[in-house]
Amino acid sequence: MIGSSAAPPPGTPHPAWMPSAWIAEDVLPRRIMAWLIDAVLIAILAATLWTSGFLFGLLTLGLGFPVLRLLPIVPLAYPWLFLVSPLSATPGQRMMDLIVRRNDDLGPPSGTEALISVLAYYATLGLGAIWLGIALITPRHRTPHDLLSGLVVIRARAYAAASLTPAAGAWNMRPGGRFNA
Repeated sequence: MIGSSAAPPPGTPHPAWMPSAWIAEDVLPRRIMAWLIDAVLIAILAATLWTSGFLFGLLTLGLGFPVLRLLPIVPLAYPWLFLVSPLSATPGQRMMDLIVRRNDDLGPPSGTEALISVLAYYATLGLGAIWLGIALITPRHRTPHDLLSGLVVIRARAYAAASLTPAAGAWNMRPGGRFNA
């Protein structure tokens, strides 16, 4: 009938109770806080490594100063190493109860996916951080680097409570089998 909505099939949960609706709840403000925490941790790590490298250069009468050339990889290696670890999140994300998973099956990110995410993130910043505003309009608040890498940031506690595993299949499927974005 025109103008009437068909009732969902029996046994179909209300959309508000679907894992895809609540497992990504309040992710955006948590991501911002996690970013701030990680920025401070990266700055502390870089300062510590710079000081150590500088002292090493002085102790070796200048021969150790080329070690300081490795410092620019710290902001790239920091998120990548944590995303491929069993934690699947940076320390800031863990403090804010977030984890990074593959969007299609909620499995942990592979090394390639994590690398694409990190490189795309810095490319997004280089093109202007305004592109991160895409997270305001995408389902699950995914940013351009999430979309390019196929990853999603979700609440760790909700993920554990739902007992969602890659085999569960409830994450990315709507009734009728269509994929969510």
